[in-house]
Amino acid sequence: MKTLQILTAVLFTGMLSAQTIIGKVTDNLDVIPFANVILKDNNAKIVTGTTTNDNGTFELKTQNGTYTLEVSFLGYQPLIKKIIVNQNLDLGTLILQENAQALDEIVVKSEKRVIERKIDRLVFNVEKSISAAGGNGVDVLKITPGVQMQNNQLSILGKGATQVLINGRLSPLAGDELIAFLSGFSAEDIVKIEVITNPPAKYDASGNGGLINIILKKGVQDSWRNASTLSYNKNRYNFASLNNNFFYNKNKVSLSASINATKGNLQNLEGLEIEYPNNFWDIDVVGKMGRDQFSGRFLIDYAVSDKTTFGIQYLGNQTNPDINSMTTSTIFDTNNNLERSLQNEAKNERNNTNHSINFHLITQLDTLGRKVSFDADYFTFNSDNTLDFSTEQFNKNGISQGISSAALNIANQNIENFSSQIDVEYPLAKVNLSFGAKASFTNSMSDVLYFDTLSGNPVLDANKSNAFEYKENVLATYFSGNTKLNEKLTMQFGLRFEDTKTTGVNEEINQENRNDYSKLFPSLYLSYAKNDNHNFGFAYGKRINRPNFRDLNPFRFYINDNSYSVGNPFLQPSFSDNFEVYHLFKNNFNTSFSLNVTNDGYSVVFNTDAQNQDQIITRENYFKTYKYTLTERFSYNKVSWWKSQNSINLLGYVTKFTKDIGTLPKDGIQLYLTSNNTFILSENTKLQVNSWYSSQHNRGLFSMGQMFNLSFGLQHQFKNNIKMSLLFNDVTNTGSLRDYISSVNGIEQNYRQNESSRNFRVSLSYDFGNRKVKVKNRNFSNDDEQRRSN
Repeated sequence: MKTLQILTAVLFTGMLSAQTIIGKVTDNLDVIPFANVILKDNNAKIVTGTTTNDNGTFELKTQNGTYTLEVSFLGYQPLIKKIIVNQNLDLGTLILQENAQALDEIVVKSEKRVIERKIDRLVFNVEKSISAAGGNGVDVLKITPGVQMQNNQLSILGKGATQVLINGRLSPLAGDELIAFLSGFSAEDIVKIEVITNPPAKYDASGNGGLINIILKKGVQDSWRNASTLSYNKNRYNFASLNNNFFYNKNKVSLSASINATKGNLQNLEGLEIEYPNNFWDIDVVGKMGRDQFSGRFLIDYAVSDKTTFGIQYLGNQTNPDINSMTTSTIFDTNNNLERSLQNEAKNERNNTNHSINFHLITQLDTLGRKVSFDADYFTFNSDNTLDFSTEQFNKNGISQGISSAALNIANQNIENFSSQIDVEYPLAKVNLSFGAKASFTNSMSDVLYFDTLSGNPVLDANKSNAFEYKENVLATYFSGNTKLNEKLTMQFGLRFEDTKTTGVNEEINQENRNDYSKLFPSLYLSYAKNDNHNFGFAYGKRINRPNFRDLNPFRFYINDNSYSVGNPFLQPSFSDNFEVYHLFKNNFNTSFSLNVTNDGYSVVFNTDAQNQDQIITRENYFKTYKYTLTERFSYNKVSWWKSQNSINLLGYVTKFTKDIGTLPKDGIQLYLTSNNTFILSENTKLQVNSWYSSQHNRGLFSMGQMFNLSFGLQHQFKNNIKMSLLFNDVTNTGSLRDYISSVNGIEQNYRQNESSRNFRVSLSYDFGNRKVKVKNRNFSNDDEQRRSN
């Protein structure tokens, strides 16, 4: 009995003396996830260790005593601190400083690089880029490394179509509507953009091509700040933008707000060449596209107590991207003799309005970093699209044969979404856990009315009119964790479950389509720090890509009397498996290899009716793809006046068609190069030279011509916080889509587009108040539904 009492006393004493150490690791601008935190005794022996979680926090457990705490992360100077542990200890915020790369390099330790690599994402620090100054969200994405934009569709290089997050929540918008929404953001609103090729389980599983996370700004505590930017863009036409941002933080209240407006136009040029069996069509489109938009946002947070904060965020946008265009179709016979020509004059009036409101509540459960957050979101999107067109025919001598057709096409779409989400962070001794659940409910109503106006009076054509209702409910739950397996090996893991139920009703034929499916989406990350010079990593994630709401609409939207676009209510989601391995050497050379396998892939198919000579745009599930990407990123900053960040990307595309679409797939190899260079001309003047090159390549149904973009930016900081920026974009006018070729049923089509790729922008900005800025990670839980509201 005495022995038992002694053992019990020893064990109980040990339990009482075990203490908890918590803290947060940051640099001068942001938290640092996956930093190594090690505790050593007086003999320099490692007692325990862990890594920081996504919020930069950590937790250690140890006995009473005196220890040395070491915090380290690649690219930063180690932080070493002596601590005495005799009770639970909160170390607060530990700030790491960046490493100097050479003795002759001038380093501003609070300044981030333009491009950074983290364990599961690439970070583009927008506020450090001259080329982004005075632009909008679309301009920023166009220069974000690894991101491509073609035909108003965003993709991550080697990954395919991607989705956009605003402060960590997926946007329901896609296509033209997403572009219009992002155009409402000023570049001055954005702190950074994260390119997440393999998203963790916390994020929605939507998006085969990964995620692009746009992080907005917020002011620091006990401060206020106002920043205004006026910019002017010159292309064939011109437009001007005015942006204003205000930040206020005092005591328990944190407020940020912005208002943005743009007025003017740009030129849009398109072309299409079609090889019919009996003749050849050469189609040229010259359009004047409106850039009018008005948008605003505000975020207010209130600290109820030291542990609880609640807030509201609103984002709103109204755009009028009207297009007035003239389409000239010149038709030649097989001997290249002119047969006839068509002139189509079109006036396309578009009005897009969306509103997003988010309520959020965050509560700290204890001093160990455990917390619960709750989000509720409501989103509406309304699109009114009216196209009035007429077609005049001319004979081979150029003599008018009169108006052959005229019509008015009216399409409306209304989307409503409500979602709620709860997330829990629960760090334990050996692993930092997080888990949560989300419910999303979407209702989309759309209709199209087609009126024949050839007689001068509009006559409804019921055969070309329709209405479509679509409902989608998604329930999801997830858990994830990260842990340090040993001193050098870190693991992050996660699993997400999503249950989806959809219903589509085609009113014209009184047809109802239902779909019900449940899927698991695992993710895994491994990081091995061999030493200070070498770091190795592996990532895997499974993703889903759901069709945009408009792609599901079964009715025709006429572009002119020879061309129309039609949706497909039977489209199924595609699924992808994403693998990546990488090696980071001295934080300057990053080598990676990735494989993306997409099953049941869907995309646009350009069909032609050889007999009636109509161009038809459809959507189909028809392929399985393998995308291989070998990337080498490297930096040069050995001299104080020149910083250069570059990448070499070699991509391979292998496609298998799973259904007959009238042609065979094209496999190909693409070379994609980027170079971003900043030259310090003086203390207040910087020059930026950016360029990228994409080689000609084949990809599935399509082949694409080579493209090259060279841009120059110049920035000068005047006194009194006034800054002027100049940008000359695509000076060689070779950075736009060209030779986009597909061949279906023996008919080849060659498409090109140039939306004022070459342009000049000048901007002037002025800010006053506290100039410091920190990141605010507040977002919408229904952003995937917003993205898909195309």
